[in-house]
Amino acid sequence: MDDLPEDSKLTRSKRGWAKQGKFLTGRHARPEEERLPPGQHLVRDWPVLDLGRQPDIATDRWRLEVRGRVEHPVTLDWAALMALPQSDVTSDIHCVTTWSRYDNRWQGVATRDLIAAVHPRDEAIAVMLHGYDGYTTNVPLADFAAPDALIAHHWEGRPLAREHGGPARLVIPHLYFWKSAKWISAIEFIGADKPGFWEVNGYHIRGDPWAEERYS
Repeated sequence: MDDLPEDSKLTRSKRGWAKQGKFLTGRHARPEEERLPPGQHLVRDWPVLDLGRQPDIATDRWRLEVRGRVEHPVTLDWAALMALPQSDVTSDIHCVTTWSRYDNRWQGVATRDLIAAVHPRDEAIAVMLHGYDGYTTNVPLADFAAPDALIAHHWEGRPLAREHGGPARLVIPHLYFWKSAKWISAIEFIGADKPGFWEVNGYHIRGDPWAEERYS
């Protein structure tokens, strides 16, 4: 995996959005009361956003390394991922670029089942997610362990397409979608929360859509 281009056109644009506070409405919402977070609009398609790289990882070469502050670090191949308990989840997704899509049907491995398999140590408070494209993003452990969070390999009954992060990606529906790392290659349990790629470039350390946590 190569380092990401720090000065790509997209990175410069989104860094500028963070400085300008673009898209911010200043309004907060409660997910139990409102389905669409502040400043979002609904779409029917699924926009493709990436950093100009879409790794082509065949399932026979795919590996997921789970490491860091855990009792049982493991590297899963595709067969091992499929051997774990499988879950079906329907959830909405919300992108920081203001689009939202309702009722996405996912199949994959619940993060809670993965957590149970590796046994995080008491000092683990967050995870750093790594993609095959070199991307990183941080997530507090409590968010990573949400009931509807999963390592998804199917969407709408079909294998997850390459442009959307296939063969497997993280999905954490209650956070902005930049936290749901595509082309997942490693999950690192860490003892202190620290920023990933977009967080270093001006985006919020957590990313709650209902609190409009778009930027730092």
